[in-house]
Order: sequence, then structure tokens, then C-alpha cells
Amino acid sequence: MLRAAGVGVGDEVVVPAFGNVEVAEAVALVGASPVFADIVPETYCLDSRAVEAAVTPRTVAVVAVHRFGLPADMRALHGVGQRQGLLVLEQGETEAPYGEIAQRRQRAAYLDGKLSGVRTPDWGEGHTYQQYVVRVPGNGRPDRDAFARAVRGRGVECRVPVKTPVHRMPGFRRCVSLPETERAADETLALPVDASLTKRDMQRIVSACNALGGLLQPAF
Repeated sequence: MLRAAGVGVGDEVVVPAFGNVEVAEAVALVGASPVFADIVPETYCLDSRAVEAAVTPRTVAVVAVHRFGLPADMRALHGVGQRQGLLVLEQGETEAPYGEIAQRRQRAAYLDGKLSGVRTPDWGEGHTYQQYVVRVPGNGRPDRDAFARAVRGRGVECRVPVKTPVHRMPGFRRCVSLPETERAADETLALPVDASLTKRDMQRIVSACNALGGLLQPAF
């Protein structure tokens, strides 16, 4: 898409740092420079205000990445594109069949009502729950990682969705202030909501997480 749009050497493209490195790599492959903007903490997608603040005379495009099953605010991002004369591109997620999405939503609703000690997602009805991402509040990554190890020790699979933001990776390291990106990288943990999970599996997840509340500051 970048090549087709004529993006190339000397251009800048605004991208998120919270997520996979492939988007920044694609920008670099066409000879342009990735510029990182911060995210909205509720959706983990690009914040349109941060995007607009990152625009320079060399900026030609924005790549919005939909995250964890909820889309970026494309209306706001297209507004930035219109005001600044930028191309706005999207990277979507592979959609699951509707029946599978419905089952994920049921399991997510169960976790929403039962979990304590973590911050559950506060996302809209359109969420497809590609991943069920909670926040482990505390003093940073050691608390989240200790929680993850303890949950795994109780037989529950979980994963850190973004271990290192792209702006901290070799080759893309930037001195840029992205407080919401940093916070999300330190606090987020993906719990299972697969359609194959049984009621007993869901109860095990809740029991394991709630038993570890002492590791955490109160959720807010």
C-alpha cells in the first residue's frame, strides 16, 4: 500500500510503537522513516491527537493498526488526514466466524464480571476479543511479569501481548515521549477467551487470577 501510494525516500509515516515491528519495517522498506505516536489507553490504537502532534512537513501518511479486536478511531484519524493532507492507511485483523466471536464475547463477559485485582477491558460492544487484554496495575513490568508467572503456575495460559514497544527496539530506537505506550507495555496481559474453553476452564482462570490479588495495588 505504501509503495502504491508513492511513499518513499525522505517521507515520514506515523505509526504506533505499541504492537508488531512489521509496520515500521514496511515503512523502512520503501525508504521512508517511521514516526511513532502514542495510543489511546482504552483501545491500544493510535491517538489522533498524538498523531497530529507528530506531523512534520515531511509527513505523508499514517498507518492505523486495529488492536486486539477493536478498531482504531478511523473517523478521527481521517479528520487528521484531511486537515494535514495525509494518506490514512489501515492494517486490520483476521476476522473469526461470527459464531466464534459470539462465544469469545460470552467468555469475556464472564471474566468481566468475575475478575478482581486486574483492570478488565472497558471497550465497546463492537469488540471481537481477538485477545482479552487486562491491566496488572502496580509499579511496572516486574509486577505484571510476576503475576503472569504465578498464573501460569496455576495452570492458566497467558501471554504478554507487546513485550517491547517498537521505539525501544534496535534499528527503530527513538527518543520520544510515549507515556501510554510505555504504560501499556508494562501492564498488559492477555488471558484466554478461546471458543474451545469450557466453563471449568473459565472458573480456573478466575480462581487463579483472584487468588493473586495480594500481589497488586487495588484495581481502579
